[in-house]
Amino acid sequence: MHEKKIYRWATSGDVNAFFGLMLDNIADLLLTVSLLSAVFAFPAKIALRYMVPGTAIGVFVGDVLFFWLALRLARKTGRSDVTAMPLGLDTPSTLGMVFFVLGPAFLAAKQVPGMTEEAAAIHTWHIGVCAIVISGLFKLLCALGSNWIRRVLPRAGLLGSLTAVALVLISFLPLLEVLHAPLVGFLALAVVLTTLVARVPLPFHIPGALGSLLIAGTLYYVLKWAEVAGILPPAFSLPHEAGGINPAEGLLPTEWLNVFTLQWVSAFRDTLNYLPIVIPFALATVVGGIDCTESAAAVGDEYDTGQVIAVEAFATLVAGLCGGVIQTTPYIGHPAYKAMGGRAAYTLATALFVGSAGVLGYFGYLYVIIPKVTIYPILIFIGLEITAQSFLATKRRHYPAVALACVPALAQLAIIYLDNILGDAAIREAGITASSLANPTLATEIQTLRVLSNGFIVTSLLWSSALAALIDRRLWRGAIFFFVAAGCALFGIIHSPEPGAPMFLPWNLNSSEVAVVSQYVSGYLVVGLLLLVWGWWLRATGIQPLPDDEPPPHDAEHSHA
Repeated sequence: MHEKKIYRWATSGDVNAFFGLMLDNIADLLLTVSLLSAVFAFPAKIALRYMVPGTAIGVFVGDVLFFWLALRLARKTGRSDVTAMPLGLDTPSTLGMVFFVLGPAFLAAKQVPGMTEEAAAIHTWHIGVCAIVISGLFKLLCALGSNWIRRVLPRAGLLGSLTAVALVLISFLPLLEVLHAPLVGFLALAVVLTTLVARVPLPFHIPGALGSLLIAGTLYYVLKWAEVAGILPPAFSLPHEAGGINPAEGLLPTEWLNVFTLQWVSAFRDTLNYLPIVIPFALATVVGGIDCTESAAAVGDEYDTGQVIAVEAFATLVAGLCGGVIQTTPYIGHPAYKAMGGRAAYTLATALFVGSAGVLGYFGYLYVIIPKVTIYPILIFIGLEITAQSFLATKRRHYPAVALACVPALAQLAIIYLDNILGDAAIREAGITASSLANPTLATEIQTLRVLSNGFIVTSLLWSSALAALIDRRLWRGAIFFFVAAGCALFGIIHSPEPGAPMFLPWNLNSSEVAVVSQYVSGYLVVGLLLLVWGWWLRATGIQPLPDDEPPPHDAEHSHA
């Protein structure tokens, strides 16, 4: 008879695991505040005192619940090596909320006559709260049918849309920030890639994320000291970091408690325009949670999938109800944290540190002290890791579908910079707009880019899902995805012709908008009908869909010696 082993929920391995998980979360909080401040001139003080506390509370709730699930699993199985599921802020959602929801909402609010900057920022906060509450409720529903969602949508589609955000936005945009200070940024990036991608350990088992922060951060402050002392050559001077704040202003924030007055409910109508961005990110975390549960099971920790999804949904909902603007998600790296020797203490420690940083307000000091250029490489790694995992978890013959998903995201990347250029004060004062350009072809190309980029996450999901179905010779299934795309285009969920990607009722469009929408809807419908007829012909001639374990017949034609 075997005795149950005593569960040591705290070990030395939890120290490494804590720094890895904690820094990932702090990086996302830093990213939220710094990008809103630097890119959109959003008041950092409002972000710190309204948005950060509730966002941190979501992490606290989720990691405490995962800590409890680990203790319960250890009691149930009698095993002493159970590792808690890691939970934190969803990095793709961080970028998505900043660039496609909060930032645009703030710029739009400032254009309202009589709206002050502070009022616009508060309205933006209300939209963010609505978006996260909706995400939490949506994920709670998904927790009931998580396995059904996985069966209906092919992995190439779900992971392809996530890859689009990860590779094009999460990796590329932070890389530009690294290149603003390449002396420090390259050093931080080299440490991150060597430790976390190449898996070459640092001395004394220092975690890669912490090592990058210590090594590159030390160089940063040495350069700062030399600059102040006047001995640093001008060529090596560090760029000024926008959005400077007085960290003392962030201490003991109470403004976030205004969320309990429920004034944010009035922003629900404005939030509807952003649901084509918000819902796919929420769906991606559900799918990611399913995959994370499977990866944990592969190393011996058999968590219940529905419970894992329910915890992340509940944490997201609590975050929104407390004023948070970023959703939570289980992190991919459970096997890595287990390999570090982590058990359950690292999630509890992360919960306490991140939660108290937001509620007590000392996150403001972290925001000021930690050089942003040392944090961005961690995000580049996350983008690369998500991309690599997406391909590894997808059938080889579906690789083109995953790659296709990135194309609409490239359009979004182009639109970000085009809008920044055309929105510059000097350009606006000169009266220059995309429609007033001398080259009409260029104006048309810009409009086409905008239409492709609007709702790009849903577009990526549908395109890659459809291509995966076609690769499997399931043409009727592919037709369904194109019919769904037609319905989405009809109401502006994808391919909205207006800046800001607003949804609409088709009978409220003007003539020029009707022309654009009609072409996209008709195009998808024609393709769907073609695939229905083509699929009928395949069935009539006895051509069967490819089995799951069979490589496509054209692989050999494209192989190279």
